Amino acid sequence: MNTQTRSNCPDIYSILSQTQRLRVSDGEIKPVLDGCSNTSKLLVLLWSQLGDFDNLEYAWWLRREKEEIEARGITIRAIGIGNRNSGVKFCEYTGFPQEWLFVDPIAEIHAFLGLYRGLSIQFPMLSTSQKAWLNLMLMCAGIGSPGTLKEVFRGYKGDYNAPQLITDEEVVRDTPLPPIKGSFFKAAGGKGFQRPFELATLRLRNMTEVLSNWNIYVPDSSYLTQRGGTFLFDSQGKLIYEHRDRGILGFAENMSNPLSFLYK
Repeated sequence: MNTQTRSNCPDIYSILSQTQRLRVSDGEIKPVLDGCSNTSKLLVLLWSQLGDFDNLEYAWWLRREKEEIEARGITIRAIGIGNRNSGVKFCEYTGFPQEWLFVDPIAEIHAFLGLYRGLSIQFPMLSTSQKAWLNLMLMCAGIGSPGTLKEVFRGYKGDYNAPQLITDEEVVRDTPLPPIKGSFFKAAGGKGFQRPFELATLRLRNMTEVLSNWNIYVPDSSYLTQRGGTFLFDSQGKLIYEHRDRGILGFAENMSNPLSFLYK
């Protein structure tokens, strides 16, 4: 288990319990952990820019595992980089509940908790936004972003250790490609596991959504490279699991089954 806990790490639960941010559901500034006092486990997600493909994929897994998460009494809160408009758009697309999502427009809580800022090469004569874009492109190529290229290739080649992602009857729409029925992947690789191109197709749909609504999802490109983190607490507020993202498409210790840590 990738706890990455350090002896000099601040009391993360205490910090979060004192943190207030804008709640997407009503646009009010509220404590992030409001309503989380009576829960068996508390999952707090520090998401990067809400237009980041990592977060759309993370939310997809949470929706997929919704019944199991509810059965285990796990409460979820998330803080993403953006504003209320980007938060509303994110929730409309992913189905993530607006009352669970808070926004931090300047990634202040990410910096306070020491989350990875991403590659930050200072290129002369470029604006802050231009530097962020260039650093992001380098991270997409695997520079300062360990595991990214491996994860991209996994989306194309398939993964016998991952579950099947698209049912035979499901139709994947809203990509540059014609609608793709799930049975196509069965014919291409079988069933019961992540087939070749299956994950890549879902990622293409996410990419199409974000690029079609870029200014909504990413109101300030200065924070494009900022990475996020996952924190799981028990009923007493004790940190029992931690994952700090080290690169693009690295939002989980086990990318084949990103939520497997919840069930250990």
